[in-house]
Amino acid sequence: MNKYSCIIIEDEPLALERTKLFVEKIPFLNLEATFDNALMGLAYLKLHKVDLLFLDINMDELTGIELLESTKLESQVIITTAYQEYALKGYELNITDYLLKPFNFERFLQAVTKALGNIQHTIPQTVSQDYIFVKTENRLEKIMLQDIIFIEGMRDYRRIHTTEKRIMTLQNFKELEEMIPSDLVCRVHKSYMVSLHKIDSIERSRIHIGKEIIPISDTYKTGFFNKIHNT
Repeated sequence: MNKYSCIIIEDEPLALERTKLFVEKIPFLNLEATFDNALMGLAYLKLHKVDLLFLDINMDELTGIELLESTKLESQVIITTAYQEYALKGYELNITDYLLKPFNFERFLQAVTKALGNIQHTIPQTVSQDYIFVKTENRLEKIMLQDIIFIEGMRDYRRIHTTEKRIMTLQNFKELEEMIPSDLVCRVHKSYMVSLHKIDSIERSRIHIGKEIIPISDTYKTGFFNKIHNT
């Protein structure tokens, strides 16, 4: 399993321990270091590239906002603070998410999922990405792209059917389309995405995959058949 590097910059000992505990619950995060002041954290970031930064705002000597203003970071940044008034400034500095203390693990996981989606979306096309992580219940589930059969919309949920299991997620179709290469899985209906390599046959406006029959809507028909002919 690939791991994503992260650091925590937080000057409140209890808050630092809580964030550290949450990070340790997520198996694909690798906590490289923690710092109780922003100057030391900034020095580390000058020498090391990290995927994800958990950053407090109100700190002595150098605030989290000042850190972000003083250097250009490629890292995904999740702000952790008790002060809501800095939210707008944080988003102006292109942060990933803004967590208000005290936040629970569910909200923390939501922010990490968003950061991971951003990281996966910016992976160069020349790099082979053969899996994704999707949020399900209170965890992130790894799914191999080659195992996806089709994805079904069910009101607020999406059900991902794979060769090994079925996973329910609240992530919407737009998010899934951004995460999965379009030459592998294609939207064919407002309620369905299908794996092009798992299709057995196509009959008029219906796709057959095993015993499943999936409709093709007029909205997605042209794009779908273009992909089929170019595959």
